[in-house]
Amino acid sequence: MKCVKIYPSSINDRFIAEAVNELSAGNIIIYPTDSVYALGCNALSMPAIEKLCQAKGINPLKETLSITCADISQASEYARIDNRAFRILKANLPGAFTFVLPAATSLPKAFKGRRTVGIRVPDNSIAVALAAELGNPIMTTSLPLMDGVSPEDFVRPESIAMIMDGKASLMIDGGEGGMVPSTIVDLTDSASPEILRQGLAQLSL
Repeated sequence: MKCVKIYPSSINDRFIAEAVNELSAGNIIIYPTDSVYALGCNALSMPAIEKLCQAKGINPLKETLSITCADISQASEYARIDNRAFRILKANLPGAFTFVLPAATSLPKAFKGRRTVGIRVPDNSIAVALAAELGNPIMTTSLPLMDGVSPEDFVRPESIAMIMDGKASLMIDGGEGGMVPSTIVDLTDSASPEILRQGLAQLSL
C-alpha cells in the first residue's frame, strides 16, 4: 500500500489526483475525516462497493451504506432532501455527522431497494477535496475492528498503515486521527430528527 502525506491546511493537488485515480480504477483507499480514518471507494462503482463491503465485513443488504460528499449540493443528487432537512444540514455541515436520508434512485444497485443512505460532508479539507475531484461521492466506512487492535491503534497514520497493509491500494496520511466516530442522525422524517448514535458532534436544530 502506498502512503502519501497531505496537510489539511495545504492540499497537495497531485496527491489528491493520485488518490482519485485509485478510486476511479475501482480501488479502496484509506483517508482522514473529521472524526476517524475511513476506508473509501467510488460510490458509483458496483465492483468497488462489493470489494469494500468484503474488506470491512459489511452485508450491504442489512446495513446502512454511507457516502462522503463534497457539499450539500452533491449530496442532493443522491439523497432526497426536503426543506426542513436542508435547513438542518445547512446548520450542521460540514461536520462530524452522518445524516440518514431517503435514498435517491441515482445510486448504484448496491443501494437499490434500500430506503435510506447515510450522508457525510466532513469538516476535513482532504475528504472534501477527494469527493470534489472525483465528481461524485465516496462510499465510506470506518476502519474494521480486528482481534488485538484497539481504537488507539487507528489514531496514528503509521500504525494504521502497518495494520491495514494489503487492505487498500493507497493511504492518505492527513495527520493524527480521532477515536470518536461521527454522530448519526435519522432524518428520514425531517420533522422529527432522531439521534441514532451520539458521536463527536452535537446536533444544532
